Amino acid sequence: MNTIPVKQVEAGAGEYRKLTVNIFRHNPQDENSVPHMDTFEVEEADSMTLFILLNEIRENQDPTVQFDFVCRAGICGSCAMLVNGRPKLACRTLTQELPQVLNLAPLPGFELIGDLSVNTGKWMRNMSEHLETWIHNREQERDFCELEEKMEPEVADKIYELERCVECGCCIAACGTAQMRADFVGAVGINQLARFKIDPRDDRTDADFYEVLGTEEGVFGCMTLLGCDDMCPKELPLAQQIAYMRRKMALAEV
Repeated sequence: MNTIPVKQVEAGAGEYRKLTVNIFRHNPQDENSVPHMDTFEVEEADSMTLFILLNEIRENQDPTVQFDFVCRAGICGSCAMLVNGRPKLACRTLTQELPQVLNLAPLPGFELIGDLSVNTGKWMRNMSEHLETWIHNREQERDFCELEEKMEPEVADKIYELERCVECGCCIAACGTAQMRADFVGAVGINQLARFKIDPRDDRTDADFYEVLGTEEGVFGCMTLLGCDDMCPKELPLAQQIAYMRRKMALAEV
């Protein structure tokens, strides 16, 4: 995976940095709300994550700061935000890896709920319905009491690898195409169809996948800037999946 180095500021032994945290503030539901930045100062602690830092601010300085979290383990993907311009999961980002001044903003490309909170669920649901990201089986009736169909271990491993996507939205925030075209399905959508493409339980043909993905809103809209691959917090092989689906869709078109 391509990575961009992050400047790290060292503190002396036994010393803790005083972090300056600039947070984007805006409530789109309040007609009097004006977008602005609020500044907070927080003393860094051992193994402090951005999630812990934000809770420190909300508990001791401003209880109205809005941000999302559920699992605190990089599984739910709800705490994604821009950190000094780069999309990251707050729960998996250590402050010791960041400069002393932090600028936090909501992910672009999603409906703003308030401050750092965005509605990624609405975007993901629309994408999923558009691409039909579920198993398609041509059997008219299915016996749900029968044993599940066996799958080769190497195929199951490939599906599991792509299923690690937590739909955090970091790939959309880092995507140049998605920021210019609201209907672009992004790497998250292409990755999901790549997952169903290799699933032997899905009966769809390449022509069927082409119907939903072989467009400018789909895989042919990607400008191959690969910000998605650089910024995926789960380090998924997104560039590889985009190339795989683009090749399959190009052949399906012939």
